[in-house]
Amino acid sequence: MKSLSGKRLVRAAVKAAGASYSPYSRFPVGAALLAGNGKVFTGCNVENASYGLTICAERVAILKAVSAGCRTFKSLAVAGGKGQAARPCGACLQVLAEFCGPDFPLCLVALDQADDIERFSLGELLPQTFALK
Repeated sequence: MKSLSGKRLVRAAVKAAGASYSPYSRFPVGAALLAGNGKVFTGCNVENASYGLTICAERVAILKAVSAGCRTFKSLAVAGGKGQAARPCGACLQVLAEFCGPDFPLCLVALDQADDIERFSLGELLPQTFALK
């Protein structure tokens, strides 16, 4: 992934975290997904008093993109945590795996260290995806 794209996505993810609804955890997270057509879809975590109904920032961004007709994606940035970048949960990684291969790039940053970008592939974070065959 080009660093310019990574930095652009990171900025969008950090901005998206500002819209987080996280009154219970006080752990805002933002995500920015670069679609194959060049559009960027953002999302933030939206918590619920019934914790199981909470929706992660990554899934919000993916669902927005899919509902807009996009099915191919180039990269994802996630901004969350302080001191150390938050990692996407297994559910978010599995949703990404529905549309992206193991080489799909992810940029992760802590909200207070947005210049310190950690880069991973989807396959590194989720080496064994679930698939119906």
